[in-house]
Amino acid sequence: MIDYRIEVADAHAHLFRVTLRIAKPQATQVLSLPVWIPGSYLVREFARHLSPIRARQGQRELVAEALNKSHWQVQCSGRGALVLSYEVYAFDTSVRAAFLDAQRGFFNGTSTFLRAHGFENEPQRVKITGLPKGWEVATGLPAEQINRAGWGDYLADSYDTLIDHPVELGTFWRGSFTARGVPHEFVVAGASADFDGQRLLDDTRRICEAQISFWHGRRKPVIDRYVFMLNVVEDGYGGLEHRNSTALICARRDLPRHGRALNQEAYTTLLGLISHEYFHTWNVKRLTPTEFSPYELSRENHTRMLWFFEGFTSYYDDQFLLRTGLIDAPTYLKLIGRTLNQVLATPGRLSHSVGQASFDAWTRYYRPDENTLNATVSYYTKGALVALGLDLSLRQLPPHEDAAPSLDGVMQRLWQLGRPIEEADVAQALQDEAGGRKPPQALASSWAALLQEWVHGTQDLPLSTLLRALGVDTISRAAPLPQRLGLRLKEQGGVLTVQSLMRGGVAETSGVSAGDELLALDEWRLRRADDLLTWHDARREQTLTVCRDQRVLALSLPPIESNAHAGPGSAASLFALALLERPGPEQARLRQRWLKA
Repeated sequence: MIDYRIEVADAHAHLFRVTLRIAKPQATQVLSLPVWIPGSYLVREFARHLSPIRARQGQRELVAEALNKSHWQVQCSGRGALVLSYEVYAFDTSVRAAFLDAQRGFFNGTSTFLRAHGFENEPQRVKITGLPKGWEVATGLPAEQINRAGWGDYLADSYDTLIDHPVELGTFWRGSFTARGVPHEFVVAGASADFDGQRLLDDTRRICEAQISFWHGRRKPVIDRYVFMLNVVEDGYGGLEHRNSTALICARRDLPRHGRALNQEAYTTLLGLISHEYFHTWNVKRLTPTEFSPYELSRENHTRMLWFFEGFTSYYDDQFLLRTGLIDAPTYLKLIGRTLNQVLATPGRLSHSVGQASFDAWTRYYRPDENTLNATVSYYTKGALVALGLDLSLRQLPPHEDAAPSLDGVMQRLWQLGRPIEEADVAQALQDEAGGRKPPQALASSWAALLQEWVHGTQDLPLSTLLRALGVDTISRAAPLPQRLGLRLKEQGGVLTVQSLMRGGVAETSGVSAGDELLALDEWRLRRADDLLTWHDARREQTLTVCRDQRVLALSLPPIESNAHAGPGSAASLFALALLERPGPEQARLRQRWLKA
């Protein structure tokens, strides 16, 4: 048994105190802290927040010798227990690390619990104590002996299990529901007093019931309880999946409130986040890539399959809002159109495949800069489009084994493998789901070839053709002026700044650089993006005045055609999806099945 104790050392200094006891240490006991957290593919160097480690065995002080940035060793003697103590600086408001102040606490095990090498597969007990008066504990960790507020002992069967259960601390709103016999808890920190918790519980339950049925049908679910932990802030968004819980963050305005008009778009985004992280309970936490079995937490753990584990999850998150009636078909098509436009406004998609983007997540997606949109593509959005394209392709095939092919069947075939998967397994599941038939519309000679082309190629997917086969039209309109000029802008305090430029676009070829402050177009002052539209004249050359490194520069902006675009890899148009008013009988049948209209 490995024993941890975690308590508040100083809330105002944002310090947790952790004590680790190893009853029978090795002669040379090695310890380490993960450098990244599963689900967030960036080396974050959590050890930088640890104070010097103190070690003792009985009455004897020992030295915890640093071996590298995240590993230590202690030379032990005799048979006494090794006790280590250290403090953790916790002031990261994201879902990925640890946070502590006088109002709230939160931590992930990857940020706080040293791993005792040689004992990873032994039970790991955690005592949570020494909290401010009135604080409660919420976590998916199995409780061993706790009081009504949740203080006490929790038990994990291994170190990997221990660090896959975040902990929320403080005074928070608490609610619960049961989905398919599984108890679910929802805790919300930071909500206003008029927060409509019951609305959030009811809508979340519909998502959970639908997803459990998706994966298990009438069989018993693999989870026996689940905890949602939502931190509500002035402005924020994000989530991180865990084995039987998730940590979420959203803006206060996103929540439903009693007696207040609901911001439907913002609330839909929140429900989509909840749906996304819950779907990960199966797709990545249990159905995993071979490269993550097991995780390597002392360095980057590369896989080329994030297009599947994140991208397909991104496809299904909004699908489940549609299937549960939380959004209607037009709203769903609007969400797909938004994803499509995000990908088409990324020139990097034509030079970097979504498979390569998955592998390079550690150095590109999670380290964005002003050139990121030219250097890569999001495996979330492009992966979601791959999922959409495959689903639409399968749905055009006639029934096989008395079942109509769909991506649902592919996911369930992969789930039934009961082991980590690789790309060849996805190709085989597509082939089996299609009943051995080739992809429709002569897309490719085989499903494996189609997957290879869409995942490892850089051409745009034929989504307009696939959507029309299911009775959905793709309508184009001119992109906003900044996109046609090849600009991404930031407005703040009356200052208009260039965040990034699209490769080969009008702005780049005119000499505009990232970081430039746009001052004026001809003699007209620019303070907002709307000002650019007001004073721009596409028919003639204009003078664009910018400020760069305190120097004022006059640049020549050439006339542009109405269909001019940001560069070779960026779309001149935005796309919207709409239901065909008079679909053919086959189109109507397929559309009805897909959209459940």
